[in-house]
Amino acid sequence: MTDITTSNDLTMDETARAKRRAGLRLFSTAIRYALLFLVGFVMLYPLIWLVGASFKTNSEIFSGAGFLPQNPTLDGYIKGWQTSTPYTFGRFFWNSFLIILPKVIGTAISCTMAAYAFARFDFPLKKVLFGSVIAILLLPNVVTRIPQYILFRDLGWLDSFLPLWVPSALAGDAFFVFMLVQFLRSLPSDMEEAARVDGANSLQTLVYIVVPMLAPALISVCLFQFMWTMNDFLGPLIYLSSVDKYPVSLALKLSIDTTEAFEWNRILAMSVLAISPALIVFFAAQRYFIEGISSGGIKG
Repeated sequence: MTDITTSNDLTMDETARAKRRAGLRLFSTAIRYALLFLVGFVMLYPLIWLVGASFKTNSEIFSGAGFLPQNPTLDGYIKGWQTSTPYTFGRFFWNSFLIILPKVIGTAISCTMAAYAFARFDFPLKKVLFGSVIAILLLPNVVTRIPQYILFRDLGWLDSFLPLWVPSALAGDAFFVFMLVQFLRSLPSDMEEAARVDGANSLQTLVYIVVPMLAPALISVCLFQFMWTMNDFLGPLIYLSSVDKYPVSLALKLSIDTTEAFEWNRILAMSVLAISPALIVFFAAQRYFIEGISSGGIKG
């Protein structure tokens, strides 16, 4: 009888300890998610406020730090889209597209070919050239601004989109070359060797074998280039002088008239529209983006 009682007591103690452990795990999980939500909300609040303020009147924007508009209005979007120039924001979005499309495509093609050469072939001065790629990563962009401007001026490319995308289309972005080289080094070369045995040349091997395996890294490259180009302000400011060629980044600055009072909800509304393409593209390809970054960083 005593043994049975002792056994029941032990079972009850184990059950109580298991319940306490489960309760502690549940409590720690709740605390962890509460902290994550709080930190995430604080980090995202400027973006949330931006979206909410774009629907406010100009006077309501400065009445408090809340993001919910009391009297929602679309005046900011309607008036902001028209701008103070003969062109609407649609023209400026189109100009951004004319810069982004060749730049993203050119970057993906040229950086893939350069990275494939560095990762898979042996040629004279390979280490020197790859070392120069690494050195370019450490070189501040401001150092090359004046030489580049003089070069593009002598080529007659000023006030055109060419200086904004041609260098990238010629593998001018060392970061992407290095990133793809690291990713390629993590991939086995067995399938490439099998393709060559079957008679495929280097270009066919690259297109049909390597590029499909590079898809996550290439998507990451395109996303990075898309977002950086969409947010680029200094490049268009230096090389473009005609308003009809301004991208969205310059058009936003053009919308701010410092000589007189203006409606802030207009610039906030256009800022929401300006960041929307980058957010949509990022969330649409988020899985591939994270896979490309993690694979290139860990396996490389």
